[in-house]
Amino acid sequence: MTENPADIIETIKRLKKAYPNSHIALNFKNPFELLTAVILSAQTTDVSINSLTPALFARYKTAEDYANADVEELETLIKKSGFYHQKAKSLMGMGKILAERFGGQVPQTMRELVQIPGAARKTGNIVLWNAFGKIEGIAVDTHVARLSKRLGIHSGRGSGED
Repeated sequence: MTENPADIIETIKRLKKAYPNSHIALNFKNPFELLTAVILSAQTTDVSINSLTPALFARYKTAEDYANADVEELETLIKKSGFYHQKAKSLMGMGKILAERFGGQVPQTMRELVQIPGAARKTGNIVLWNAFGKIEGIAVDTHVARLSKRLGIHSGRGSGED
């Protein structure tokens, strides 16, 4: 495993050259939609989430909409995402926290983002980078962990998170 920062920087430069147009696969128009989609994306594919978010985003446009949602209606709209009972609770909690603590807006710090139900550091890293251009860490999913191990950047030991 390499711990040489120069090697890691060189690897990142090569990846950027090889994949200049890489971007998140989730479809969203604003930070609020991104946060919602990332919370829903746990344990499922971005393709699956992208198939259900148009109807979801048409129905629920604000934090207050989620906070006051009818749980059965919300669950029906997100059922294809899997774990929809828990995800509905998370989205309703997200709406409540955003409305009560953040004026209905998605916060721009990790400390604040991890207060949102369904959002941990991985979610925070994805939202901060893709919505606000802020880097606080790297969102590590299965694919990133596997690639990092192959490139010798990470040994594969530890939690595999952030």
